Amino acid sequence: MVFGKILKGLRKTREKLGSGLSRLFGGGRKLDEDLLEELEEVLYTADLGITGTEVVEEIKRAWKRKEIRETAEVPPFLRKLLLEALEGSAGNLRKAAEGPTVILVAGVNGSGKTTSIAKLAKWLKDQDHKVLLCAADTFRAAAVEQLTLWADRIGVGIVKQATGADPAAVAFDAADAALARGVDYLIVDTAGRLHTQKNLMRELEKIIRVIQKRIPEAPHETLLVLDSTTGQNALRQAAEFGKVAPITGLILAKLDGTARGGAIFGIRKELEIPVKFVGLGEGLEDIEPFEPEAFVDGVLEGLG
Repeated sequence: MVFGKILKGLRKTREKLGSGLSRLFGGGRKLDEDLLEELEEVLYTADLGITGTEVVEEIKRAWKRKEIRETAEVPPFLRKLLLEALEGSAGNLRKAAEGPTVILVAGVNGSGKTTSIAKLAKWLKDQDHKVLLCAADTFRAAAVEQLTLWADRIGVGIVKQATGADPAAVAFDAADAALARGVDYLIVDTAGRLHTQKNLMRELEKIIRVIQKRIPEAPHETLLVLDSTTGQNALRQAAEFGKVAPITGLILAKLDGTARGGAIFGIRKELEIPVKFVGLGEGLEDIEPFEPEAFVDGVLEGLG
C-alpha cells in the first residue's frame, strides 16, 4: 500500500525517475541493449548509484535468459529488484525494557536535525508516549531557543541551559529529569558541527558516559539525520559519523525537497544502517516510519 503522505513526499524523485521510466516503457519500444543502457542512466540521475547499475545488470541477465522478453515486463521486475535492494533496510524504534528510552540524535548543521527531533517528539507523543527533550547542542547560536520553541509548540518538556553550557552537564540533568518524571522517551539533541571535527567524538562519548551513570543501557538509539537533498554526499556523512558513534538508525530528512531520493539505496548498500524515519514536508506531522514497499511504490507509481 502506498500511503498518501509518502506518495506526496516522493513527488520530486518520482517525477525525475518516473518521467524517464515512462519515456522508456510507455512508447512501445522494443526491449534491447539500448533501452537497458538508457534505463541505467535514468536510475543514475535519481542517485541510485551502484545499486542502479547492479539492478540493470540483473535485468540484462534475466533478458538474456529469456525470463524477460518484452519491455512491459521490466517495470514489475524492476520493482522486485528495488525491494530486494532495500531488504532489511527498515527498522522499528527500539524501546528500553524498563524506564526511559534514550534517543541520541546527531547530524551536521543544516541537515534538518532540530526539525526532525521536533517531528519525532510529536510522532511519539501522538502514540501516547511521554516525551522529554534535552537541548545538548549548546554551541550553535539559537539552537537551544529553537528546540525550546518546538517543545512549547508540541507540548513536551525540555531540559536546557544557556548557550555555551557543557553539553554533558545538560545531558546528565536530562537523564535525572527523565527518571524523576517517568517519561517514556528522552530525545537528546547533540552538536551539529561538521562531521570532520574531532572534538565531536569526545563530546558524544562524554554525553553518553554521563547519561549512562543514570540510565546504564543508554542510548537505546543513536539516530543520524541526513539531508536527502545532498544525495550521495549524505552517504559520506553517514560513513564519517559512523566512525564517531555507533549509529543505530537514520532519519532521512527533506525527502520531499529532492529528486535524489534514490540515495537511500546507496546508504543501505554501503552502510547497512536501517532507515527508521523519513521527513516528507515542513509540517510537524510530516514524518513517517520508513517502509520499503511504500517507498518503492511511491517512486514507481504510475508505471503499473
